[in-house]
Amino acid sequence: MYHVRLIHWNEAEAKEKADRLRSAGYVVEYDKFTPSLLRERENPPGAVIIDLSRLPSQGRDVAMALRSYKTTRTIPLVFVDGELEKVEIIKAQIPDADYTNWERIVERLEDVIGHLPEEPPRSRSRLEGYADSPLYKKLGIKPGNTISLVGAPQRFRETLGELPKDVMLRDGVRNESDLTLWFAKSRRELEDRIQRLKPFSKNAGLWILWPKQSSGLQTDLGQPVVREAGLAAGMVDFKICSIDKTWSGLRFTLREK
Repeated sequence: MYHVRLIHWNEAEAKEKADRLRSAGYVVEYDKFTPSLLRERENPPGAVIIDLSRLPSQGRDVAMALRSYKTTRTIPLVFVDGELEKVEIIKAQIPDADYTNWERIVERLEDVIGHLPEEPPRSRSRLEGYADSPLYKKLGIKPGNTISLVGAPQRFRETLGELPKDVMLRDGVRNESDLTLWFAKSRRELEDRIQRLKPFSKNAGLWILWPKQSSGLQTDLGQPVVREAGLAAGMVDFKICSIDKTWSGLRFTLREK
């Protein structure tokens, strides 16, 4: 009996899909975001199934994260459903994965798990898929969005460059924002303000950014510290971005109970 991990962004649909897989004899766990959890497992699943019908870019980010970790890069990835145009983009970035639909998922799983590749997939960075993308696209800024800049450095608007149509940038915390970019300078600031800013992670709307160790700015922050603070506050990260030579960031969303 094989163990598989299902990643889906709708709890009710995930339960229904998991039950379908269980009826075919699989042991199924389902979560929204699991790369770091999978990385720590001693016994990885036989396959990771990622539903692309909702939030396909987040599904792609999870897959690229799994491919970037040494302990998870050999786990077979199976993408299911999704809009054809968006699926084709993901195929170009992750060609070694399998792509199918829910009607054929059991058949594909049997083939994938029963015929593992002799050579492990090439390791790739989560940043690799965004290397040639403009910064606004890496951050997920869309036409008509209102963006809150919290503690942004001087001239950051210039760093953002040309933005999509009708995007509005505002300084400080704004309740009506679609996306909040919080530039945290220290662990103390992170711990003091994270609960206040946590609500803005609803619908994946919060970026927490910190100075890179190579930036020359004095800081006691880093990716592990920021991630752990987010997890402790009830959020999960699913996307990473290198802003420029000074700043890096993680995008967070609320963890569903």
